[in-house]
Amino acid sequence: MEHIIAILVENNAGVLSRVSGLFSRRGYNIRSLAVGETDDVRISRITVVVNGDEQILSQIEKQLNKLVEVIKVQVIPKDTRLARELVLAKVSCRPENRSELISIADVTGARVADVSAATMTLEISGNRGAIDSFLALLSPFSIAEIVRTGTIALRRGAETIVSEDGVPE
Repeated sequence: MEHIIAILVENNAGVLSRVSGLFSRRGYNIRSLAVGETDDVRISRITVVVNGDEQILSQIEKQLNKLVEVIKVQVIPKDTRLARELVLAKVSCRPENRSELISIADVTGARVADVSAATMTLEISGNRGAIDSFLALLSPFSIAEIVRTGTIALRRGAETIVSEDGVPE
């Protein structure tokens, strides 16, 4: 089963290495990893996607909470999460193919990010299913380059990983 874990950490050098090392030492594969500063530059948020049963998830939570620089760990339940990825896809195209690529962008909610004489770069964000469908539509074209971010996620509704005063709960 896939799990998304949000981790608030102190924004110090080496924290990501310690967090990812925890996963590798225990043989847990990270499917996706995204890191960024929060509105407080002293705190970063790490979003990790892992596969495993409830016992593995429990072990991961316990081990993460043992790390000194970890402020808060939150598993985001599937039924309450809003998750997105971002993709930039550079597609080789001739001028006569551009209208077809623009049509794909229109249908999927992607946008044209760049156009050159020989390529068109499309940008899309969405859940994994939407991204996979978009990439399938591009498969008849020659994809010159693609970059896909890791999953980022928040809980739906009012609940947050921090309290109302901005302090991690």
